[in-house]
Amino acid sequence: MKNLLQKEKLVFLKLKPFFTLLSFFLILNLNNAYSQQNSITGIVRNGADQETLPGVSVNVKNSNRATSTNDEGRFTIEASPEEVLVFSYIGFLLKEEKVGNRTLINVVMQEDKKALDEVVVIGYGTQKRSEVTSAVATVKAEDFNQGGSRSAMDLIQGKVAGLNITRTEGSNPNSGTAIQLRGITSLTGTREPLIVIDGIPGGSLDLLQQEDIESFDVLKDGSAAAIYGTRGNAGVILITTKKGKSGDPIYEYSTYFQREFIDKKPAYLNADQFRNLIKDGVINSSQDLGSSTDLYDLLVDKNNLSQYHTLAASGGTAKANYRASVFYNDANGIAVQNGRKQFGGRLNFNQTGLQDRLKLQINVATNFNKANLLGGDRGYFEQAIQRNPTAPIYNEDGTFVETQAYNNYNPLSRLANRINERNQQTFSGDAKLSVEIIEGLTASAFGSYVRNNFNDRQFRSKNDWDQRPTSDYQGMGYAYKSNFLDWTQTFESTVDYSKTFAEVHALSAVLGYSYQYSSEETFNVNNNGFTTDGFLDWNLGAGSAINNDQLPRPGMGSNKFDNRLAAFFGRVNYAYAGKYFAQVILRREGSSRFGANHKWGNFPAMSLGWTLSEEEFLQEIPAINNLKLRVGYGVTGNQGIPNYQSLVTLGTGGVYPIDGVYYQTYGAARNPNPDLKWERKAEWNFGLDFGVLENRITGSLDVYKRKTTDLLYQYNAQQPPFVRNSLYTNVGSISNKGVELLLSATPIQNDNFSWNVNLTASSQFNKLTKLSNDVFKANYLEFYGLPSPGNLGNAFRLEEGGEVGNFYGKRFAGFTDEGKWLFYKADGSQALASEMNNDDLAIIGNGVPKYHAGLSNTINYKNFDLTIFFRGKFDFDILNTKELYFGNKKWLPNNVLESAIGKNSELNDDPQYSDYYLERGSFVKLDNLTLGYRFNLKTPYIRNMRLYISGRNLATITGYSGIDPELQDTGFETGVDRRDFYPRTKSWTIGLNVGF
Repeated sequence: MKNLLQKEKLVFLKLKPFFTLLSFFLILNLNNAYSQQNSITGIVRNGADQETLPGVSVNVKNSNRATSTNDEGRFTIEASPEEVLVFSYIGFLLKEEKVGNRTLINVVMQEDKKALDEVVVIGYGTQKRSEVTSAVATVKAEDFNQGGSRSAMDLIQGKVAGLNITRTEGSNPNSGTAIQLRGITSLTGTREPLIVIDGIPGGSLDLLQQEDIESFDVLKDGSAAAIYGTRGNAGVILITTKKGKSGDPIYEYSTYFQREFIDKKPAYLNADQFRNLIKDGVINSSQDLGSSTDLYDLLVDKNNLSQYHTLAASGGTAKANYRASVFYNDANGIAVQNGRKQFGGRLNFNQTGLQDRLKLQINVATNFNKANLLGGDRGYFEQAIQRNPTAPIYNEDGTFVETQAYNNYNPLSRLANRINERNQQTFSGDAKLSVEIIEGLTASAFGSYVRNNFNDRQFRSKNDWDQRPTSDYQGMGYAYKSNFLDWTQTFESTVDYSKTFAEVHALSAVLGYSYQYSSEETFNVNNNGFTTDGFLDWNLGAGSAINNDQLPRPGMGSNKFDNRLAAFFGRVNYAYAGKYFAQVILRREGSSRFGANHKWGNFPAMSLGWTLSEEEFLQEIPAINNLKLRVGYGVTGNQGIPNYQSLVTLGTGGVYPIDGVYYQTYGAARNPNPDLKWERKAEWNFGLDFGVLENRITGSLDVYKRKTTDLLYQYNAQQPPFVRNSLYTNVGSISNKGVELLLSATPIQNDNFSWNVNLTASSQFNKLTKLSNDVFKANYLEFYGLPSPGNLGNAFRLEEGGEVGNFYGKRFAGFTDEGKWLFYKADGSQALASEMNNDDLAIIGNGVPKYHAGLSNTINYKNFDLTIFFRGKFDFDILNTKELYFGNKKWLPNNVLESAIGKNSELNDDPQYSDYYLERGSFVKLDNLTLGYRFNLKTPYIRNMRLYISGRNLATITGYSGIDPELQDTGFETGVDRRDFYPRTKSWTIGLNVGF
């Protein structure tokens, strides 16, 4: 009880600053008195035709006082002179009026085409949404997922149709996100979209904080992404950060505190259930080790608490303005010793001169973080399932108990006797100088530098089980250090031209040059033979393995890679009468990564748009506000392959003695390939944008078909003429097709209540259309080797003409009376496992979700706001490897799942991979639930304040029996619920946003 009170006290102390700050703001609110109020009247009119507008919402800013205009457009409301009236109406721009000394306020509201006039970032420029002819999705800050986020990409998970974002290790603060847009596009090259941050291609996500991001713009099809050429094959995600604006200095402070809770725990046997098996004679009595231990429970940090703080300041004039922010984040996962502390900042400065013809923009961002990687090991929780639950953690002398069963170790011993840390620094700086030469003609120069550096340190104490006296390390310690540095320099220059002729012909164009140099350097060293733990890893030379050849040999290594990319590009946009649009793109790009015969490639694109709603034959239909057809075709490339693949590189061989001296020998490490060239993706996209019922319902529908050719893969090479037995070359092709839907609606909007709904949905189908040619052949590719024991082979097979994600294995037919496996052979007969051969294997399922959907509901009632977000994936299979191994009595005397003695009790045979362990994976999650409240503070010091509570991953509807049906759904190993894992969690967050 005492320990429980101490833990609760610790949590309270961590939250104390938050509650103190909140109390201060509440006291401010209670101590402010209302000013003298007057009765304000007026009429609201439509700026287009001067007709009165009924039903316009009129409210006093930062208060609960509101009304609406009557059928004649008239309103009456009480307000004091220093207050501001806010006028809002669907389809019109928001209007604000300072009351002052007036009692009569007539207002003219201008039509708002909403998404039609929204500015969209398209790469090397912007466009109005109404002029966009490609498939471009935009997510603004107000539509981001609420609550705390581990990565910037978490903010738009489920918000963009066709964009898959999955955290394969849940809330682990040191894990990344898996990202894939419109399916797989390469066998060995980059399969994730290019990230562009404020114009920097390949920008670092570590430099982004959720409060600093203005918007995401996703270039989904080839006609949009072609402007980035060889890096646009998997799509492009453009991220724009918040910038300085003219006005009085303002401050914005945001904070949150977050706790993680186990969502679902594996149903493994506890100590009592294990002992029952001993009583029943299933397990030998020697396996009762006298204790009752829940290792899973000991590996969970029940007092985890993450906190985030950020303070931003902005202001300036129209000529010079700035925005600066700093942040601190202490993120802790659900596992013990699994955290990440980081701090940093971002600065934006803008200045205009030379009669507003010269513009300078500078951005600087930093992130310094230290991560404890020790407790996030997936294997620890595998041990929590299979370790004997009657085994104690400690011996009587305080040393750790190590059980001797197959694949066993004590995770708590490793947590006590090991170090695994990373210290990382990331920096980004860029500057852009633009000069308007004549009206409509602007030249710009942009330069950036991005640097990422981290140092890893690992140490194993001489008390660690792997270092025990009977091991190769002979009871002495081990230490390892490594450092990694990569940096990228980018220079780009552009000339932009924009002109409107005869009021109906709008022409804009951009011509540019781009150069990027990237370098990567690595170094690592390890030693052992440390007879003391006193130095840890800070005195590597003290390890005796340097001189003692009876110990494992020390190691060291270093490397450097670099590459260059240069390009010339252009884009022309034409619009006629605001209803016919055309865009043409051409990028010619060269990369040092490709062969001498194919250094350069051309990447063209063209797209057209037709706004039918501007035609007379549709203007007579009042329900249709916007209807536009789009069609686009574009070619992109993929240069995201390892460096030097087209060249002969040296590799070390054996040593050769000359006069008693041994010399290192070298030889060709790979075959040269001067014909190594780009993978090329050609894509068609057909789109429809629409808005109906005064734009209460808006959306878009896209249908796409893409084919990537010249896929790169390592093929067998004939010797001679080749020196080595394999060659990296272009052979295969893969196709993808699908449909994407975005639908937004406002079912209800009145004075005090509004309800907005956003739906995203997509389908995705893929096929490997070619794998071999006349010279280089491969019958199939296989992925995900199943872990031992049993030599069960690979789970996936990808064949020419087959789908990505096909599970390939045995077909379950039943059990014999003795509990032995029966499987179907190719001829339909049944056979034991020992009687099966490769010809009997077949496609037994597919792990790629065919359909995705996200549904967001945002409800506002007076000062309250509520967000309810559902997300789902459908029509796919999951291979439950936990059941395959731990759901089988043969795993005993290791611990097993309850299913081993329950639904699988009939089984009495070694583990076998078959469709018996495939389950349907479709699910729907209540992914986000957020309730917020905006305070009305009558003080000149605080502009706004919002308090919110948010829950993530709160409920899952699924037929899957495992822990969580949301698994990796990118790449070639989709739909595998792995034996080792990081626990999935639900989280609760309480946060505060304050504007000064």
